[in-house]
Amino acid sequence: MTKILILGSGCAKCDSLYQQAQQAAEELGIEYNIEKISDMLKFIDYGVMITPAIVVNGKLKLAGKLPTSEQLKSFLTQ
Repeated sequence: MTKILILGSGCAKCDSLYQQAQQAAEELGIEYNIEKISDMLKFIDYGVMITPAIVVNGKLKLAGKLPTSEQLKSFLTQ
């Protein structure tokens, strides 16, 4: 199962990333668990200073901007 974390304060971009990640996982047909993290102290654990950010299976994939659909799918299948 792929574990997806969306790190963000709840801004529009963070919400968008959550929805995009969910959609990409559905399109790929993978089993996944997605969670939003808004605790800024947890951001530090991943070295994130700018949100939104996406962490897949414990690895930071992107921070500070929204990925393309292709990038998201790549993150989820690596």
